[in-house]
Amino acid sequence: MTTSRPSAVVASVDFARAGVQHGHLRLPYSRDESAWGSVMIPIAVIGSGDGPTALLTGGNHGDEYEGPVALFDLARSLSAADVSGRVIILPAMNYPAFRAGTRTSPIDRGNLNRCFPGRPDGSITEKIADYVTRALLPLADIVLDFHSGGRTLDFLPYAAAHALPDKEQQRRCFAAVAAFAAPYSMKMIEIDAVGMYDTTAEQMGKVFLTTELRGGGTATAQSVRIAKTGVRNVLKHAGILRGVPQAGPSRWLDMPSDDCFGFAAQDGLVEPLKDLGERVASGECLARIHPLTQTGAAPFEHRAAIDGVLAARHFPGIVTVGDCLTVVAVAAAGD
Repeated sequence: MTTSRPSAVVASVDFARAGVQHGHLRLPYSRDESAWGSVMIPIAVIGSGDGPTALLTGGNHGDEYEGPVALFDLARSLSAADVSGRVIILPAMNYPAFRAGTRTSPIDRGNLNRCFPGRPDGSITEKIADYVTRALLPLADIVLDFHSGGRTLDFLPYAAAHALPDKEQQRRCFAAVAAFAAPYSMKMIEIDAVGMYDTTAEQMGKVFLTTELRGGGTATAQSVRIAKTGVRNVLKHAGILRGVPQAGPSRWLDMPSDDCFGFAAQDGLVEPLKDLGERVASGECLARIHPLTQTGAAPFEHRAAIDGVLAARHFPGIVTVGDCLTVVAVAAAGD
């Protein structure tokens, strides 16, 4: 749990100052190569006049690239004259993982999105989470955290928010999702929400939205375009940038229960039988898992638990028992 101990992180930017600032969050990290070394996390703050504050984050997982591409570009191109309020941009929140191209930090194996609210006296990853929780989230009115599937998953490109106990907060979150205008919009559940950035922001009453913009440990021209357009749409929706969001068709999907998630029951070679976006029926075989150690053995058949649309799939060709193999979403009411 977060304590009253001060954070070790020092910001080189002044969050109250108007104008454009590019700097770092400096987190001391003593190691063999640098006794008084630091992790230097890039940050930008663009502010002008009165208005809301947007906190924009990418690189929560280090092998997801649409967010960092869109946010480094936004930080470079946004001027104070464009802004009414303030934009805080953290393109690579788990900077050690981002530099390594891995989901978790190479320093402490920390999964940042399972370390919130963090600890000021914890591991490097917990210290990053603590600083974001105590220093950045309180400044924000709206929070956009970019994700994609990383090296192991591939998703339909969607923006998403969660069902929340506070229905007015939920309404505002889904209004921001609609403004993002990704090809798909998702009402999400999580199979394990403990320690998530999402959960911490939502419990603080923030308007929070996230994304899943394809995956495979890379980005595409299409997925980057979605990210770049979407972040500016959200800033326009919040009244921070002038203009109206660039509308586009978005298909609304829902993940109503744990039945959406399918997990590999054995190790093996994956043979996909459905592609992303295709309709599936309950009981239909979505993939076969072929044994790796001998020929002549029958493959395991992985079947859908519900009717819907294939929204995500395991990306590498080899799967390990327990890996998430498929995610099936259903069309939202009225879509």
